[in-house]
Amino acid sequence: MTPRIIIGISGASGFQYGVKALELLQPLPLEVHLVVSKGAEKTCVLETDYRLDEVMAMADVVHPIGHLGASIASGSFKTLGMLVAPCSMRTLGAIAHCLTDNLLTRAADVVLKERRRLVLLARETPLNLGHIRNMAAVTEMGGILFPPVPALYQRPQTADDIITHSVSRALDLFDIDVENIPRWGEGSLRHDGSC
Repeated sequence: MTPRIIIGISGASGFQYGVKALELLQPLPLEVHLVVSKGAEKTCVLETDYRLDEVMAMADVVHPIGHLGASIASGSFKTLGMLVAPCSMRTLGAIAHCLTDNLLTRAADVVLKERRRLVLLARETPLNLGHIRNMAAVTEMGGILFPPVPALYQRPQTADDIITHSVSRALDLFDIDVENIPRWGEGSLRHDGSC
């Protein structure tokens, strides 16, 4: 059976993170399931030049946000887990409190209950205490919070370099190898104190 992964795109700023995940996964032998929140659809229009239908075409299966009977809503549907990129504070809060009011939060809840990998690229700053408590709750349930903080040791030249590195590192957490990403101690990245 081909391994499956779920990509969720929620309504935080940073729709590009979800698109980058889809781009990086396309050449790999994985079945990619996509669910996009209503807020993310709006963010796509407001912040990017992407056409939603072109983004959705990068996934193998696209699930409507309101379809709570979809395959990814069941624990018997085996996946490697789920990456939510970006993850809004609303989505984080719903996941932290097991509020499964749409397919994205239901799929995340299923991933947690099945003890699969859930990685959330949480996008908000500064954080208030409620955000931090929700992050702690998800972490205690086994989820991984992965704010997309730029890794400047790779000397990124473009915004796309920054986005690619963050998403590639998040995919590492699923043991998915994305080729050609700069890694500390490998290739041209020196760590011997010289420049």
